[in-house]
Amino acid sequence: MAWVEDWTIAAGCRGMDPDELFVQGAAQNRAKVVCATCPVRTECLADALDNRVEYGVWGGMTERERRALLRRRPEVRSWRQVLEEARDAYLERTGGVLLVPEAPREHVAVEVAAEVDLVDGFEPQNQVAVGLSA
Repeated sequence: MAWVEDWTIAAGCRGMDPDELFVQGAAQNRAKVVCATCPVRTECLADALDNRVEYGVWGGMTERERRALLRRRPEVRSWRQVLEEARDAYLERTGGVLLVPEAPREHVAVEVAAEVDLVDGFEPQNQVAVGLSA
């Protein structure tokens, strides 16, 4: 699957009030629901991680979750490269099928990481298969 350079055009949150994405507490879970089925969630997350974006929900992860990931993986120089390679490997392994949550849950960020093999051995529950074209 090709990396989408201008990912903001295809973002699930495009046209939304930014105040709905730059929230705290339980409201972050509502923002994550938008990210759960976004076609450019990986690109969005990579952009936020590479640019050390401090606020808001990006790619299904809160600022706290992104900070934790950055602390766990300080050696990563390009999150775009890491996430792109992992997504390609995942899609190759699954025959081009991406598993997305059927009913987005509170911990969507874990599923984002699982889709790109950052969480070893994680098997998301309640999935539906979505065919992707390259």
